[in-house]
Amino acid sequence: MTAAGLIFSNIHDQSIPEMTATRTMASLPFGGRYRLVDFALSNMVNSGITKVGIVTHNNYRSLMDHIGTGKDWDLARRSGGVTLLPPFVTAYENPRAGKLYTTRLEALMGVMEFIKHCGEGAIVLSDCDAICNIDLSAVLRAHEEEGADLTIVTKEMQLGKTEIRGNAIVYADEEGNATEFVEHTRLLRGEYDVSTNIMVFSKSFLITILLDALSHGYTAFYQQALAYAMGSARIRIFRHDGYYAKIDSLSHYFHANIALLRSQTRDALFNVRERPIYTKVRNSPPTRYGESAVVANALIADGCRIEGTVVNSILFRGVQVRRGTVIKNSILLQDSGTGENVTLNCVIADKNVMIRDARTLSGHQSLPFYIGKGKMI
Repeated sequence: MTAAGLIFSNIHDQSIPEMTATRTMASLPFGGRYRLVDFALSNMVNSGITKVGIVTHNNYRSLMDHIGTGKDWDLARRSGGVTLLPPFVTAYENPRAGKLYTTRLEALMGVMEFIKHCGEGAIVLSDCDAICNIDLSAVLRAHEEEGADLTIVTKEMQLGKTEIRGNAIVYADEEGNATEFVEHTRLLRGEYDVSTNIMVFSKSFLITILLDALSHGYTAFYQQALAYAMGSARIRIFRHDGYYAKIDSLSHYFHANIALLRSQTRDALFNVRERPIYTKVRNSPPTRYGESAVVANALIADGCRIEGTVVNSILFRGVQVRRGTVIKNSILLQDSGTGENVTLNCVIADKNVMIRDARTLSGHQSLPFYIGKGKMI
């Protein structure tokens, strides 16, 4: 079955307002060299999807710079390739209000023309805040073999310990047919199938539910558009048994990055031979380690200069750590740096941050200390 892809770049920007004030969720830096959109794009490309639309809303300049022509994902093509779908006020909205979409359903209505003009028989939807390496070709095969109108990729999660936002809980029977969608609340405890917001739609079914939603004025994707179609459609679930993390808060962003310091997490995401994670290639000089440098259990990108101590931390490209500085359990984004004798613990420093001499900053794993882009402390 041939398929096209749709990636939502801004749908959950409000989850991390500190870091998405000037960028989309899709272009959020991750793991020392990646952006969040790299996972959704790579999952699609590795499964043979060569036509991908990225639904944007605002603040997408850095996303355009990162994606470029799409050549780093083998998507620089005359036919298909990657297309950024900018927002516009659609016909169903009040033209005097001039508001852009606020829900997943409205975002899909806004790109209806892209969907209609796809010659592929299936449309794969994906959020960009889901960190996983998944074989979408297996999902597409299951979707076709079972004659499904919609296949939802789920992850079995222990709720109570793990809080999620922006995802629906999917109830299914023993045969894997979805029977109900429930919005997550903090009262739920136990193991549930949680939607990863990665879905395979038959193109005709997706157009049908969008037109139906438009005619009835629906705004909720799961609780209205899909729930009302459930009686007449075949909706299946596909359980993902690999690594999955959702970036829905600053704390979860911190933990998802720090989790990469464990070899098991890196292997699950980046050491799958047939499914590499691609990103924009940038050439930088090697990192320089001074005589006084001490580094333990850290991910350090190219172009850094380390003269102090870095432990259990992630440093992006071009970070400078001066003599006498101790960095623990922290994330320093591109071109940030410290003066001498600085102490950092559980800190997230955005791009181009400068921390001057003899500063001591500390957060907690449940509430990391965040320094905004371009700040000096």
